[in-house]
Amino acid sequence: MTNFVFDLINQFGYMAISFLIAIENVFPPIPSEVILSFAGFATHHSQMTVVGTIIASTIGAVLGALILYGVGWFLNEERLERILDHKAFKMLGFKRGDVQKAINWFDKYGTGAIFYGRCIPVVRSLISIPAGTAKVKMSKFLIYTTLGSLVWNTILVALGSYMGEKWQVIVTIFEEYSLIIAGLSVVTTICFSFKWYKQKIKN
Repeated sequence: MTNFVFDLINQFGYMAISFLIAIENVFPPIPSEVILSFAGFATHHSQMTVVGTIIASTIGAVLGALILYGVGWFLNEERLERILDHKAFKMLGFKRGDVQKAINWFDKYGTGAIFYGRCIPVVRSLISIPAGTAKVKMSKFLIYTTLGSLVWNTILVALGSYMGEKWQVIVTIFEEYSLIIAGLSVVTTICFSFKWYKQKIKN
């Protein structure tokens, strides 16, 4: 599967990246860490650029998120959990509790969870479902999803480009320290959000 992803990116460039990230958002058999860090490395031996890769991956992320937003709009929590209990979804890495995890994030942090949830493994995919269930305004959902995806994609693509042939080190780090990275992402986002809100009040 991994080799198929690499071949697809090498052959179809931006189109493949958008497609793979959109699919990864809905069915994550291969995590975005692999796709994006390799895509960053691929900019060294193709006509793709780092900026173009970030834009292509963000478009794919938003399209994938919109699918799950639509799912959340039409299905309730109980039905979603029954769906994820199916063997096919378990093979793709989903668990019944993933829906509740995403909902808890949404309940705790409100619509802001759509933004920084995009930087948390598993949650980044499923956070769109409670947003749809809560009937969050489409424009707000798109803004938060685009910005959150942009942050995540920029980090991974830039790191992949920087590391070059050692891009797989990034995947290993994200796998081993995913909880720490997630925590730092949340804290950083909250700090920036607080400063922005404080500045807005002053103005």
